[in-house]
Amino acid sequence: MKMTAAIYARVSSTRQKEEGTIASQTAALRDYAAAEELEVPADWVFEDEGYSGATLIRPELERLRDLAAEIEIPIVLCYAVDRLARRYAYQALLIEEFARVGTELRLIKNRKAETPEDELLLQFQGMIAEYERAQIAERTRRGKLHRARSGSAAVLSGAPYGYRYVRKTEETEARYELVEREATVVREMFRRYVEENEAIAGLGRWLGEQNIPTATGKSRWDRSTIWGMLRNPAYCGRAAFGKTRTSDKRAKMTRPVRRRGKRMPVTGRITREQPRSEWIEIPVPPIVSEQVFELGLVGCTIISDSLPVVRRNPLSSRASWHVRVVATAITERRPARVNESCTTTGVSAPTTTATSTVACAPAAPFDRIISTSSSGGTF
Repeated sequence: MKMTAAIYARVSSTRQKEEGTIASQTAALRDYAAAEELEVPADWVFEDEGYSGATLIRPELERLRDLAAEIEIPIVLCYAVDRLARRYAYQALLIEEFARVGTELRLIKNRKAETPEDELLLQFQGMIAEYERAQIAERTRRGKLHRARSGSAAVLSGAPYGYRYVRKTEETEARYELVEREATVVREMFRRYVEENEAIAGLGRWLGEQNIPTATGKSRWDRSTIWGMLRNPAYCGRAAFGKTRTSDKRAKMTRPVRRRGKRMPVTGRITREQPRSEWIEIPVPPIVSEQVFELGLVGCTIISDSLPVVRRNPLSSRASWHVRVVATAITERRPARVNESCTTTGVSAPTTTATSTVACAPAAPFDRIISTSSSGGTF
């Protein structure tokens, strides 16, 4: 009776997946199993496509580990030690885990550790694989940085709404192409926002009324999506590279995220926006003029610079009413009625009012409320 074996294969990038690298791994492992007279059940082939070896959170690897813990798997075949994991600590963990449940791990490109010398060699191979991963990541980062500084659009991961990303070929460089139907929508959005003082929420309603889908095909436009478009310099001909950077710190699972039933990404890293001075601009076809974009950017900056004041200064419920009125005036870009009788001694019913708009940069109501709260006054 033949001994049964399971197969595990992994590729980390979409490019490797498209080139069929994982299929060649599986074929080599099947040939090895046939040569060693091992039987591989159809549901014992585990393939992780597009998952990094720097993490153990991979769906097929998780399934293989669970199966090995539940039933006896005599042998697990893997192409090489770096296909199992890129970090030596993870390699040692998996090898020990399989050995604990009586499963033999065979790496067809690496010698089996039968002596202390073989074990030492396997450790060195694991450390070299981890070093190669760090080396590839650093070379990729520096290569992208060099191409971005030379003005190549190949470093841009994709195109925003209004453009189509055309990949690099042997004859042409990567580039952005205008999608005229979407570009017309972008121009109208900027016109309404800059010339007619249309609110971001109003732009979302207008897009919904016109049955204009988002870039991903959704019928509803989120305010954050529109706000990000109005701040994207690509629309005035300056696509930005390096707008965000991934931190080494892991993201925390917050209560609101958990209540929505969402899960953390595989890497779980925190992505932060970088200062505009560190962005590298790459020329692309413009949709709106530089002047129109800067006017729209001013309005977005007023919103982003003013609203955090409310979060940093907890106020009484009566004072929060005034803060919400002014915050609404900023976000909705329409006149707001703000009570002018707010003093350190008290506030009367909101009968005497004044009009404040974004053009006037309404900092006074915030300053008056905050200074009154810090001085111990009542509202």
